[in-house]
Amino acid sequence: MHEADASAVFETHRSLLMGLAYRILGSRADAEDAVQDTFIKWNEAGHQAIENPVAWLTTACTRRCIDLLRSAHRSRVDYVGSWLPEPIHTAVEDMQADHAELASSLGTAFMLMLERLTPKERAAYLLHEIFDRPYAEIAEILEMQEPACRKLVSRAKESIEQNRVRHVTPRPQQEKLLAAFETAVLSGDTRGLAGLLAEDIELRADGGGKATAVRETLHGRQRVLDFLTVMQRYWSDLRWVFMEINGSRGLALEQDGEAVASVSFAYDEAGRVSDIFIMRNPDKLGRLQAQPIQ
Repeated sequence: MHEADASAVFETHRSLLMGLAYRILGSRADAEDAVQDTFIKWNEAGHQAIENPVAWLTTACTRRCIDLLRSAHRSRVDYVGSWLPEPIHTAVEDMQADHAELASSLGTAFMLMLERLTPKERAAYLLHEIFDRPYAEIAEILEMQEPACRKLVSRAKESIEQNRVRHVTPRPQQEKLLAAFETAVLSGDTRGLAGLLAEDIELRADGGGKATAVRETLHGRQRVLDFLTVMQRYWSDLRWVFMEINGSRGLALEQDGEAVASVSFAYDEAGRVSDIFIMRNPDKLGRLQAQPIQ
């Protein structure tokens, strides 16, 4: 395989690798590093001996992600306030079932649930359940026996299914929520929004110690509504940009053309908002308008 052909093969699969790396790491910046490291390793490889480029690239990228995730977990122990995954702009060309199912695996609530898994559990679950890789291939990637790999995925599935965070909320319900959210914050009238929130709703904000953000998780509908009405004094002069964030409708708040906050939501099975996620950490907002991840 010539160098130009090898580069073309890699570029063909770059989107797949980015989607896998982001889901494993919860950080676009780290995912870009992992994919770049994979590209360097790919360029150094003897391509003539590689029979299945996709399997080779997936293996190299996954192993690099696991190494990065282990380092990230150590650094998150001392994180200031709530840690949330880096918000990403996601591509939504249509809302067909297969695309909606894939998008649901980018949801912030789902990504937070993945944080509870070990790095290998996380990688194994994603490879099998989201990217449809067979157990034999995953076992080889993770350098373990296939029966042990099956148990790894089984444990991860049990944890994930108990949390039930991957159902898809209809688009009209999401749009209705955004309109009510905007009205509540900008006018202080929370009547329309109140009925769309679950009674046990939670609100989390990530400032990373670099921007002002509520550090504790807010629990309960009334406390969340009270907090949102206070935000009018801070958000009313910002530009509201509605966009796809982590697989569903959300918004970025901009000042002088740069995002200073993002807001995304999670829903329960009745279509009510179960979680509100506010990102204020500037280190996690700089790439929000970058190329969408699928």
